[in-house]
Amino acid sequence: MKKIIILSLISMFYIGCEKKSEKRTQEEPLNIIFMIGDGMGLAQISTAFYFGKETPNFEQFKNIGFIKTPSTSHTITDSAAGATAFSTGEKTYKRAIGMSKDSLPLPTILETLQKEDYQTGFVTLTPITHATPASFYAHVKDRDLHEDIALDLVKSNVDFFAGGGLKYLKRRTDKKDLYTELIAKNYKLDSVSLSKFDVNKKNGYLLAEEGLPSKTEGRKSFLQDATQLGLDYFTKKGKPFFFMIEGSYIDWGGHAMDAELLKQEVLDFDKTIGLVLRYIKKHPNTLLVVTADHETGGVSIGKSYMIDEETGEKSEEVDNVSINFNNDQHSGTLIPVFAKGKGSENFQGIYENNEIYHKMFKAINNK
Repeated sequence: MKKIIILSLISMFYIGCEKKSEKRTQEEPLNIIFMIGDGMGLAQISTAFYFGKETPNFEQFKNIGFIKTPSTSHTITDSAAGATAFSTGEKTYKRAIGMSKDSLPLPTILETLQKEDYQTGFVTLTPITHATPASFYAHVKDRDLHEDIALDLVKSNVDFFAGGGLKYLKRRTDKKDLYTELIAKNYKLDSVSLSKFDVNKKNGYLLAEEGLPSKTEGRKSFLQDATQLGLDYFTKKGKPFFFMIEGSYIDWGGHAMDAELLKQEVLDFDKTIGLVLRYIKKHPNTLLVVTADHETGGVSIGKSYMIDEETGEKSEEVDNVSINFNNDQHSGTLIPVFAKGKGSENFQGIYENNEIYHKMFKAINNK
């Protein structure tokens, strides 16, 4: 009888160990999807609630915070310093790409996670050498050094990328053909369409010489299609991943003071958020963080007026709102942060933009 009890206890012990081991396997490692709506402040997000036909996907988030965006050199930041704060965990000077405030290279989250056997990738509407995506894989002193940034892309070992910027790989002033170099490094590249990925290779898509068209210029569903393609690729590979997705032209709407462009780009970004949220439901071991590097345009949502052509009298349109721009530059407003999935509770509150990096690693380390 005593022997039976001992054997039962031993059996229970091993079953408990197996369950703990199974739990660890389920919890780790964590996928990270990081979405940046470039230039997207609270007013820009609000346009999705006034001009969209469906309930915005922003409404699905319960864990919401705000970030402060100043760089080390300027109170009003730019995309380079903002994205570098996200990618390295350190604030830096305006225009810096993956560099410290002392102009020294900083390891990015992509580079750090690659050492942990993570897959990495990004999607953008701009050239892939533009400030936001570049800050996740490159290290240059100034954001306009596109050809130098492209050299860093070749060395980066990023598993998946999609965007524009073909000219910085194929039509360079130094005559180098980086497109061919990437193919030699086991990349499947496409400059025509978002074709089926090759699961046995790294995959890159460069579908424009510079940036892709905006929504008002006729862009279709590139952002959703490229995002889905990347998620399918990472899932098929079966390894944890870090995936940055940029809604680039919300910022351009602000710079152009173009209300229609801003509206359409926000709605397109929100649609992409919906796609990612559906992925998280099927793959709960994933953290989604949505934010922006800064706000652009000093945008506000105000009363809409109709002017009588004959009398010139102005009357309020009570069922409508207008998008108003303060100027065509960046502003210093606090920026919302939305988080969903494992570790999302860490993103509540008000904090500096570089804390995003540390909060993502806190989630990865399951603390």
